[in-house]
Amino acid sequence: MMHINEEVGRCLLCQDAPCGAKVARALRALRFENLWTAEELFSQINDAEIEAAEKACIHYDRPIRIAELKKCLSAEQGEKNTDSSSAGVSGNDDLPSLELNFCDIVCENPFFLASSAICTNYEMVANAFEAGWGGVFYKTISKQDIREVSPRFDAVRKEGTPFIGFRNMEQLSENPYTVDFDILHRLKANYPNKIVIASIMGQTEEEWVELAKMAESAGCDAVELNFSCPQMRLTGLGSDIGQNPELVLAYTSFVSDAVKIPVIPKMTPNVKSLDRASMACYFGGAKGISAINTIKSITMTREAEVSEKKTISGYSGKAVKPIALRMIHEMTANPILHKAGIEKHMDISGVGGIETWRDALEFIQLGCRNVQVCTAVMQYGYRIIDDLKLGMQHYMKERGIVELKKLVGEELKNIVKPSDLDRETMVFPKIDREKCIGCGRCFISCSDGGHQAITFGEDRKPRIVGTKCVGCHLCRLVCPTKAIGMAHRMPKNK
Repeated sequence: MMHINEEVGRCLLCQDAPCGAKVARALRALRFENLWTAEELFSQINDAEIEAAEKACIHYDRPIRIAELKKCLSAEQGEKNTDSSSAGVSGNDDLPSLELNFCDIVCENPFFLASSAICTNYEMVANAFEAGWGGVFYKTISKQDIREVSPRFDAVRKEGTPFIGFRNMEQLSENPYTVDFDILHRLKANYPNKIVIASIMGQTEEEWVELAKMAESAGCDAVELNFSCPQMRLTGLGSDIGQNPELVLAYTSFVSDAVKIPVIPKMTPNVKSLDRASMACYFGGAKGISAINTIKSITMTREAEVSEKKTISGYSGKAVKPIALRMIHEMTANPILHKAGIEKHMDISGVGGIETWRDALEFIQLGCRNVQVCTAVMQYGYRIIDDLKLGMQHYMKERGIVELKKLVGEELKNIVKPSDLDRETMVFPKIDREKCIGCGRCFISCSDGGHQAITFGEDRKPRIVGTKCVGCHLCRLVCPTKAIGMAHRMPKNK
């Protein structure tokens, strides 16, 4: 059977796709793991329409196998519906609300644009609001003369996949600061139900306070303090502040004392831990924290050089998500922070590698009440909000959850120290002979990077050697067809 993710990953998600609007929408839903909507749409598309869509498909190699995708999706969903109570959850009737409070602000949904190149003028943000985004952390406003480099972006790819990591040298808004605050004022006036948050960066106490007051006067719902940009050309700005808890405390306090709207520092991951910085935010009067900004990095691609030179700059995208989740967990689960009452007074906006509703769910389950997206929008556009919202709503409906707040922090109890993990049982891998195509990838990885617990004979079928297998599951991870699953957990042999 076709590997659905691999095939739909080849879809270019074309603008005004010639395959037809309904087919294109179904493919996009499938690409962003919104299987409920994909199944619903495919059920409305007949064979003739699919055949025409395959002929019209734009591709550099070969058309997307849409008919086979539909068949595989139906089979996969059929198996799930047989084994669980997920049958009949497709369709958009009576879907639960995504409303969630963040820093005492009622948000129609938790999906916000992150402060970046995706929200630099009125038209961009207005288009995002019309598409369904709940709010915006507008690109950071400053009083500096911002001069950007060219080129300013680079990407890390693997085996033909869309880029898994994204490196940028972008700084702050290039607009005059008065123009940006006028834009924010108009956005809030024209979209009163959307949440408009100004991101600011000052060089002195006076600048931080002045910019924050201008944000408040413009009608912004909150102000984000950029303590985290890793590529400022002048010292003492951005991540230079976020790496110094004393400066975090000072500037947070100055701004919190000066305005009545919520103050939300944005934290840098370029520290050993966020514990001290987040404590500084708390004692400085912050209502929330945004975490994380990009990770300091270097890429060596010649095409991304600036006049034949390279520099340290920010890394984002899917690849940074596990790091962001780790740092979120450090804040939401730290006993010292809990003792100080941080969970009662500061909400967290999760940032870093969010592309699908499942990604967003993971941040929410670790305690976030808001999530921000940037790199995925740069790749795929504002339109991904459809599947972020619908995917989350169908998931909630499937679980019988009517309020999104019920998911906030629900996985914290399952994150434990390595010393507390069960080391007396194991799970053997289980090979599905029908799905196995005999490529031998599992054998190679186990032989050269595992425990030599797989044999591979002339019939090109791998077999698990139970006496050698330790249940590490490297084989399952490298299998290109998902032919390797998991057996039941059992006690280890003594």
